[in-house]
Amino acid sequence: MDQVTGAVPTELPASAPPEAPARKPALRPRNAATLIILDRTRRIPRILMGRRHPGLAFMPGKFVFPGGRIEPCDRHMTVAGALSARASDALAVRVPRGGNGLGRALALAAIRETYEETGLLLGTREYGPPETTPAGTWDAFRAAAVMPDLESLRFIARAVTPPGRARRFDTRFFAADRTAIAHEVPGIVSAESELVELAWVTFVEARALDLPRITRVILDDLEIQVRGGFAPYLPIPYYYERSGKPQRETL
Repeated sequence: MDQVTGAVPTELPASAPPEAPARKPALRPRNAATLIILDRTRRIPRILMGRRHPGLAFMPGKFVFPGGRIEPCDRHMTVAGALSARASDALAVRVPRGGNGLGRALALAAIRETYEETGLLLGTREYGPPETTPAGTWDAFRAAAVMPDLESLRFIARAVTPPGRARRFDTRFFAADRTAIAHEVPGIVSAESELVELAWVTFVEARALDLPRITRVILDDLEIQVRGGFAPYLPIPYYYERSGKPQRETL
């Protein structure tokens, strides 16, 4: 019987190349809207800001403007007044096909999210309550006999969260005067809610708070708008990132 000891093959099999790590698909930004409420009854304007719950995964403890992503119900809510032509045109720039009505829905999302986070209902009672409302949050507007009024909103900026973040939003920033508040529901803000504190602050006071970076940028744009009386010729900036470099366009 033949015995083979320590046999070595004459040819070694070619080693397989290491597998490249799977690249995660780019996270598509979600359409979102934010509403900045201004109190201009005094010589120095004040802005409404809220502090996020410290236990939240996204921007814990930061001071922000009320807002959030668009919901399907926002496309079906009745309104009392329309956005200005300037706002509508700017909201339609750089949007994908099928974006008809997106600007209107974003403005309504800003109003709805503001109510959900602060208890403030922006709109008018001049026309009575909406005859019908989509199921959910908008029922509160009918109960309070408040019709959301888009005419009171100004579109001031747009910003897209840079790639690589855990959450990405394509956010449109609107501004409205405190006089647009038609009703307030108490008890929305508490130690257990998304916003645990509300504060009316000046621009100087706001910049001293713990803010997200983009919020600081938008404060500068807002201050320009306030000083210019929200004139239609003022620029509406659009912030995003391309190849790792921050970009600023004008809508």
